[in-house]
Amino acid sequence: MKNEESPYFSPSVDGSLEDNNLPNVHARVPNFAETHRHHQGGYLSGRPTPLGATLTQHGVQFAFFSRGATAAWILLFDNPEDTAPSVEISLDRNRDRTGDIWHVVVPWARAGQLYLLRVDGPYDANRGLRFNPNKALLDPYAKALTHSHVTNVPENYGFALNDGGGVENDLVRSPISNIGIMPKCIVIDDDGFDWQGDRPLNYPLRFSVIYEAHVRGLSAHPSSAAAHPGTYQGVMEMIPHLKRLGITSLELLPVQEFDEHENRHTDPESGKTLENYWGYSTIAFFSPKGGYSADRSIGGQVSEFKAMVRELHKAGIELILDVVFNHTGEGDQRGPTISFRGLDNRIYYILDDDRRRYRNFSGCGNTVNCNHPVVHSFIIDCLHYWVTEMHVDGFRFDLGSVLGRDQNGKLMENPPILLRIAEDPILRNTKIIAEAWDAAGAYQVGSFPGGRWAEWNDRFRDDVRRFWRGDPSMTAAFATRLTGSSDLYLRDGRKPFHSINFITSHDGFTLNDLVSYSTKHNEANGEHNSDGMGENFSSNYGEEGPTVDAAVERLRNRQVKNLLATLLLSLGTPMILGGDEMRRTQRGNNNAYCQNNDTSWTNYENSERHDDILRFCRELVKFRIAHPAFLRPEFYSGEDNDYNAIPDVTWLDEEAQPIDWSRKDGVLALRIDGSKAETQADRDDFDVYFMFNATEESIEFIVQPDLGAKTWYVVMDTNLESPNDFRNREAMIPINENRYQVASRSVVLLASF
Repeated sequence: MKNEESPYFSPSVDGSLEDNNLPNVHARVPNFAETHRHHQGGYLSGRPTPLGATLTQHGVQFAFFSRGATAAWILLFDNPEDTAPSVEISLDRNRDRTGDIWHVVVPWARAGQLYLLRVDGPYDANRGLRFNPNKALLDPYAKALTHSHVTNVPENYGFALNDGGGVENDLVRSPISNIGIMPKCIVIDDDGFDWQGDRPLNYPLRFSVIYEAHVRGLSAHPSSAAAHPGTYQGVMEMIPHLKRLGITSLELLPVQEFDEHENRHTDPESGKTLENYWGYSTIAFFSPKGGYSADRSIGGQVSEFKAMVRELHKAGIELILDVVFNHTGEGDQRGPTISFRGLDNRIYYILDDDRRRYRNFSGCGNTVNCNHPVVHSFIIDCLHYWVTEMHVDGFRFDLGSVLGRDQNGKLMENPPILLRIAEDPILRNTKIIAEAWDAAGAYQVGSFPGGRWAEWNDRFRDDVRRFWRGDPSMTAAFATRLTGSSDLYLRDGRKPFHSINFITSHDGFTLNDLVSYSTKHNEANGEHNSDGMGENFSSNYGEEGPTVDAAVERLRNRQVKNLLATLLLSLGTPMILGGDEMRRTQRGNNNAYCQNNDTSWTNYENSERHDDILRFCRELVKFRIAHPAFLRPEFYSGEDNDYNAIPDVTWLDEEAQPIDWSRKDGVLALRIDGSKAETQADRDDFDVYFMFNATEESIEFIVQPDLGAKTWYVVMDTNLESPNDFRNREAMIPINENRYQVASRSVVLLASF
């Protein structure tokens, strides 16, 4: 069946594509403008799936969703800097559209082809309709962008073209074209990378130790000595440090394309415009950020990202990505039209009753309509891509509660997207971790819907901080956090490892600053110190910031060890903030989202300055992973289930008597019977005995004798100097007469064998 509009091929009767003397699309093709002159009009209708730009035997198929569009175009470009397309293909709404999907196959296109979308349709902001043919749009399924490939950067080049005018300018369709300053989408060949047999590692959560870091921050500081600082290649160069630390899982702040230049605040000292460093403002969800790639060839960021994953896996380290499906970088009604807004604003976003405006459950101007079926499919397709094509091992969902809201913004009991992610067969072994709250008051820690979801446990963070700071009436809460937060996770059948325990994260103080500053110091962010959390449960222990007072410094060092020991020896899945293992400081800034400088970068000179903390952290990680007592899959029962035995966990005071929870502040002993576990693999040859003293006085603890007539040995005492603060088995020393003096603000760990 011939198609007069296409001399090359057309749909056959059964829907397949007939080859009508097709050119060899795998051969090197001349520049696209020249080729187009030879093949004017020579394209196919194609099919509605898959979405995005897909290499086929017939060329490149482009397919995208837009329900309300009345016309659509594919714009093809020769170079990243081009201010006009070399080819513009007008899609026939009768032939090139199936339902709401527009599609076309371009026979002469190949991997590396640059493209954008353009659509027309009604513009009525008060009804939520924002179609604008003057705006070139990113393909939501684009696998790479040219943002980092431009050599002669035009003025205002980037995603956020300011159309000018006041707050009312969005009521009228902007006449300003953005084609000249928009990054281009890149057609990617995902089959060309040599994975060398790599597969996602997918460690079980309970055996995991997570390390949260930033691609750029890991290697950007000169002290890293990286040949390619601040890049995916730089992450590869830091693998030896991560491997020596012993962590199992690297969790990266957002790597999906965002506009680092969207921030309009300035540094009050230098006057320089600050950046969006963290990246929580995604605009292309399938695309690894090109600015993080040392390889600046077209599409090179995809290959370099894959190489990073492959090399991490070779080192036994899995990769978790922080993903931001709660909002996009298009902002509110005054924001730029980049992609979703121009394709179908009313589908992709939750709009207010006043349809001109956006519901803002993210705190960033808009909220993605996650439970609309179209958006639901988009999110699942995106997660599938990162798992199957990029081999990542898991995801942490920023402001995850937004994904539980319906199309009117109400929290749902059984949100379809959360249930689908939890039960999806492709994602079955993938880690899924929720930040179980949002910016509009939803708080679901301990009750996040969807079955197998793990959660960032901010209750652990706050209760542990307050206990070690010496706040009153925190002992019982501290004990609950130590043993897996059963108050949060037991009731719905989840396990201790579903609690992602953390004391610090990218959002807030570093561990060093938690014990060095009583208040935040965010002046450098250009917001007059109004940003960031006000309550941090921190203390400076006598002097704000850096100190030359040796006593203050010793106490701070001890508190850092106390907090690390609590984190790494509690039930649950621990997460360490990158750099905390060597006391990285942000100089009191607890919201360094805009600090792309040594405020945020890891300074490896600290590994020498604080080598005792680095060693202590390494030993803790090693000890945790080696002992099933800290990796239990079930909560403690606190009961004696065997004759002539003691419970799996026993709570005691300093006299080795059952603790009176209403009486004690900052003093706690805990005995764990390592042999009490459901399976042989989960039983430990150690029994362990913790003694916590968060008071300002030294306390002598009486140690409950080991019923097996074993001897108690000192494994850890945070009051002692390195290397005696943590001893391996050969160096452990026995205690005398079942008594031990626990210094103020310190923790001691004993083991019997």
